[in-house]
Amino acid sequence: LKRLRQLDCTKNYLETVPPKLATMASLEQLYLRKNKLRSLPELPSCKLLKELHAGENQIEILNAENLKQLSSLCVLELRDNKIKAVPEEITVLQKLERLDLANNDISRLPYTLGNLPQLKFLALEGNPLRTIRRDLLQKGTQELLKYLRSKIQDDGPGPNEEPPVTAMTLPSQSKVNIHAIATLKLLEYSDKQAAEIPEAVFDAVGNNPVATVNFSKNQLREIPPRLVELKESVCDVSLGFNKISSISSGLCLLQKLTHLDLRNNVLTALPEEMEALKRLHTINLAFNRFKVFPSVLYHLPALENILLSNNQVGSIDPVQLKGLDKLGTLDLQNNDLLQVPPELGNCENLRSLLLEGNPFRTPRAAVLAKGTAAVLEYLRSRIPS
Repeated sequence: LKRLRQLDCTKNYLETVPPKLATMASLEQLYLRKNKLRSLPELPSCKLLKELHAGENQIEILNAENLKQLSSLCVLELRDNKIKAVPEEITVLQKLERLDLANNDISRLPYTLGNLPQLKFLALEGNPLRTIRRDLLQKGTQELLKYLRSKIQDDGPGPNEEPPVTAMTLPSQSKVNIHAIATLKLLEYSDKQAAEIPEAVFDAVGNNPVATVNFSKNQLREIPPRLVELKESVCDVSLGFNKISSISSGLCLLQKLTHLDLRNNVLTALPEEMEALKRLHTINLAFNRFKVFPSVLYHLPALENILLSNNQVGSIDPVQLKGLDKLGTLDLQNNDLLQVPPELGNCENLRSLLLEGNPFRTPRAAVLAKGTAAVLEYLRSRIPS
C-alpha cells in the first residue's frame, strides 16, 4: 500500500484515520468524504498528497500543525463541516489552487489568505461571514483575495480580534450589532435558539438599508413578519436551522432577493406566490421534508443554484428544468428518485448535477463518479430516438 497513489474512503463512518493510512508516502489523492471525522487528519508521511477531500464530516477545528504536513496540497475540500475558524497557518499551503469551505460556521477569514499565490478557486457560500459583504463574494475569488491583501495593510484590528462594535443591549440580554448594520448592511440574530426575533432587532435598523439578514440557528416556527420591512434593500436571507414549516406571503414580497437559505427546517411545500422572486438565483432547501419537487422553482428564470438534497423528492420534470437557462447547480442527493429521466441530459447548462444517494438503478455509480458532463452525455444517449 505504500505505493498507492489514490485512496477513496468515502462513507465509511470513520471517526479517525487509520494509522497505516498516514504512512502512505506515495499517496496523491485521498477521499474521506461523508465520514465522522472531527478534525483534519494527521498525515505526516504523505508529503506528495495533492488532493484531500474531507467534506461532509464533523470537522470543527483546522489544526495548524496538521496543515503544515500538507505543503504539497493543490486541492483542499472541506465543505459541509462545522469549521468555525481558518488559522493563519493556512498560508503554508503555497501550492493550493482550490479551497472549498462552503457550508461551515466561519464568521471571519484571516487576511493572509489573500497571499496564497496559486489560489484560483475559493468557495465560501453558506458561512456566517460578518466582515465580508455578499456583493464582494459574488465578484469571484481573485477580487476577494485582492480585498484580503488590502486589509493586511490596514491599521485596524487583526482578523482574529473582535471588530469594533457599537451594540445595543436588548431585554433578552442579546445584542444587535449596530456597526454591522451601518457599515456591512448586515442584520444578524443567529445562533440564539430564539423562538422569535425580538422587536428591538428590527427597530435597530432604523433608516439603514439592510442587504443581508441572518436569522439562522434559532427555533423559529415561522418567517418573521417584520422581515417585509426590509423589502427595499434585502437581497440575502438566511433562515436555516430553524423549525419553519411554511413560507409566508411576506417573504414573497422581497423582490430584490437573490439568495435564500431555508435548509434544515421542516418545509414540505413552497407557495406559488414565490414566483414573484424574479431575481432569486440561489435557493437552499436541503434537509427539509419535500416529497415533491417545488413546482414554483420551475418559474424562477434567474435560478442558478437549486440545493434540494436530503429530502424525499420522488421525481423531477426535465422539460421544465430545461427552461431554467441559467441553472448551473442541481443538488438532489439523498432523495427518493426511482429513475432519472433521460431528457435531463438536455439541460446542457448544468455544471454540477448531484444525484448520489437515490434509489434509482441507472445511471450506475461508476457513471456518476465521472462527473456531471459524463452523466449528461449518458442520459442523452438514453433518450428514445
